[in-house]
Amino acid sequence: MTNSAIDRIWWPLRLTYGVVALAAGCDKFLNLLANWERYVSPWAASLVPGGAAALMHAVGIIEMAVGILILTRRTRLGAYLASAWLLAVAFNLLTAGFLDTAVRDIAMSVGAWTLARITELREPVSERMEVAAHSAGAGA
Repeated sequence: MTNSAIDRIWWPLRLTYGVVALAAGCDKFLNLLANWERYVSPWAASLVPGGAAALMHAVGIIEMAVGILILTRRTRLGAYLASAWLLAVAFNLLTAGFLDTAVRDIAMSVGAWTLARITELREPVSERMEVAAHSAGAGA
C-alpha cells in the first residue's frame, strides 16, 4: 500500500478520533450532548470522592488529553490509549446495563486500535526504532 493510500485512510480516522475525544471530554463539563452521569455504574461512582459528577470531570480531562495526543505528533500513543480507554468505558456501560452503547464503544475501540496500527505503517522505520530505543532507555 502506498503512503498516499494509507493517508486516505489515516487522516479521516485521526481527525474523527481526535476531535470526538476532545469534544466528548469537553462535554463532560458542559453536559450538552448527554447527561453523562447517568451512564456511570454505581460501583464506578463509588471509586471517586464526589461521585459520578467528579468521575465525569476526571473522565473529561483524560478524554481531552487523548484527543490532543491523537491530533498532534503522538497519534499512535493517543490511539492506543483511546482503544484501551474505550474498552474500559464499555465495561462500565455493561455493568450499568447500557448494552447497546457498550457494543458501540467496543467497535470504536477497534477503530482506535486500527488508527494506531495504521500510524505505525506511516512512521518511517528509523522513527519507530528511535521511539522504541527511547522507551527502553526510560524504563531502565
